[in-house]
Amino acid sequence: MSRVAVGHSLRQLAEIAGAELRGDPEIVVDRVSTLTDAERGAISFLANSRYRSYLSGTRASAVILAAEDAPDCPVPCLIAENPDLARARVMTALYPAPVPEPGVHPTAFVDPSARIAPSAVIAASCFIGPNVEIAEDVQIGPGCVLLDNVIIGTGSRLVGSVTLCADTQLGQRCLIHPGAVIGSDGFGLANDEGVWEKMPQVGRAVLGDDVEVGSCTSIDRGAIGDTSINDGVKIDSQVHIAHNVQIGEHTAIAGCSAVAGSSRVGRYCTIAGGAGITGHVELTDRVHISGASAVTRSIKKPGAYTGTVPAMEHATWLKNFARLRQLDDMVRRVRALEQELAVLRARDQTRD
Repeated sequence: MSRVAVGHSLRQLAEIAGAELRGDPEIVVDRVSTLTDAERGAISFLANSRYRSYLSGTRASAVILAAEDAPDCPVPCLIAENPDLARARVMTALYPAPVPEPGVHPTAFVDPSARIAPSAVIAASCFIGPNVEIAEDVQIGPGCVLLDNVIIGTGSRLVGSVTLCADTQLGQRCLIHPGAVIGSDGFGLANDEGVWEKMPQVGRAVLGDDVEVGSCTSIDRGAIGDTSINDGVKIDSQVHIAHNVQIGEHTAIAGCSAVAGSSRVGRYCTIAGGAGITGHVELTDRVHISGASAVTRSIKKPGAYTGTVPAMEHATWLKNFARLRQLDDMVRRVRALEQELAVLRARDQTRD
């Protein structure tokens, strides 16, 4: 179901966004648009200084912006300390999520042992396996597959074509986008003289409350213990979370990133697109990994980290990286030698 816009007055939106209103509080807006495309009845936003030049010419009915930009705004405005956050709240009010009629579609298969709350929605062509538990106000979109013993908390939504493998557990208000696979087997293999033999994966994938998982993302079940995605974590599309990974509260992971097995990522971290975290390492809280960076060792100090090196022979890379780690010390030694050389030259000039 698509979202249908609902009109609100600027007075209402200012209260919702926690923003200061300058202008007529009774103006009604019913959509969001960019500064350049907005017409009457639309509210726009300025959250990035690169677009400030478009502010003076906007035809929006109102603009969400920061206090320093308000003097140059030619139309009513909502002034917020965090314009991005204010925009999110305004858009949520203007475009409320549709609420479908509860019930089970005739084309869905539901195992007799499954327990489904009366307010839940099971859309067309879903498969609900044995001992599945679906709480109140859950929405299971078309084509979803829920295998044995899956548990889904109140208010969670699977948009469509989502697979939750056996024993997977979702908390409350989770949002899982199309094509995501949660609880599949991790890459557990033993080598028998060059032949790979599969190792059973008997843990679970457990997601906390308010977790969002992007399209075509894969989260593996634990090999023995659980793979844990804690409260408030946001994961973008085409991300791979391997078995036994632990992701701390409110961490955000951008598209095409990967976290290898048994690694731990702390709380309030950000992992930018295309970054890779190797297995069995630990990132402390509030670590920020730049795009396409490769994390091969634990990070125990909060801060921003970047590291991208083109591929080369492994032995060469090891030697070069060992020298790179000595770079600061080498610079200090070179500077000390330069100072000593300058002193010697000064002495020679004095003697001359």
